[in-house]
Amino acid sequence: MRMTKSGLTVGFLLLVGTVALANPQERVVTLPGAASTNGVAWQPNLMVREQKSGNADRPVLYVHGFSFPSSLSVFWKLDGRSWADALNEAGFSVWGFDFAGYGGSERYPEMETATQHLGPPIGGAQDAVEQIARVVSYILEQTKAPRISIVAHSIGSIPAGLFATQHPELIDRIVFFGPATQRNLETLPGGLPSSSAAVPQWRFVTVKDQFDRFVQEVPKGHEPVLLDFQSWAQAYLASDPTSSTRDPASVKVPNGPLAGLIDAWTGKLAYDPAGIKSPLLVVRGEWDTLNTELDAGWLLTTATSSPEKKYVRVAEATHLMLLEENRNALYRATNEFLLGR
Repeated sequence: MRMTKSGLTVGFLLLVGTVALANPQERVVTLPGAASTNGVAWQPNLMVREQKSGNADRPVLYVHGFSFPSSLSVFWKLDGRSWADALNEAGFSVWGFDFAGYGGSERYPEMETATQHLGPPIGGAQDAVEQIARVVSYILEQTKAPRISIVAHSIGSIPAGLFATQHPELIDRIVFFGPATQRNLETLPGGLPSSSAAVPQWRFVTVKDQFDRFVQEVPKGHEPVLLDFQSWAQAYLASDPTSSTRDPASVKVPNGPLAGLIDAWTGKLAYDPAGIKSPLLVVRGEWDTLNTELDAGWLLTTATSSPEKKYVRVAEATHLMLLEENRNALYRATNEFLLGR
């Protein structure tokens, strides 16, 4: 066991449940959690996936967004190639994990009920940043790398940003793809409540919900840009073992990230971008409405301590660009920035 300057403990996590995958460059492990006892908070089991390259000492951690896990994002293959493959080709070792309540990680006890309940939304920024810290500790122990780069999508940028401001010495570079940023709105778009206090602990997400969200930003009359949604949708339902018990089939997801977005859009972003001290790339799709041109500009302007800042806008792409026609532009922008070009 060793301690980093940040106070993160490295080497205390046991490796259990190692899974051998068809690709010898991939492995999946479970970081064991702990039950809530004697005033100690519950800690979930976390699924972590590594996809190796020739340079294991150049780790990149992908932090997923608020409705689907890492297997359906950075590791999802379209035409036989994933974002993780593109990162490997640039020489990076790719790591991804599922937040508690998603994919292969443990569900919150509150999610065991059949119906939603009002109460503090589960899976908020503080829980999420603690999970990121556990995963980063494990990666640094495994790779012996002094620092890690982070690629975060959507609302996943909130806990990733919070972690980066708390442990700047552990971060090499940061890529925020379509990040959630601060706004100061009195009326929120999309029918969102004006306060996160009105959000249930968790919610159901159907395939229709996902499809509608994925295509809503494409201009009317434009050719579709979303790829192979049917295969993705089948895998999405399979990511929740209970999905087929409901009609229509649906996936349970924590509402903490949604509450974090509401807080951010009402002026209470969970972290101060001025605390980011590593190079920062913001990349977004031209049609993205969760992260607008103004949002991207606000984040880059507010990140006053970052020594290098870059903005890339990808034409004819939405907030879900990683599943679309122009995803390779996202891959290239990310690789070039992480390589320092």
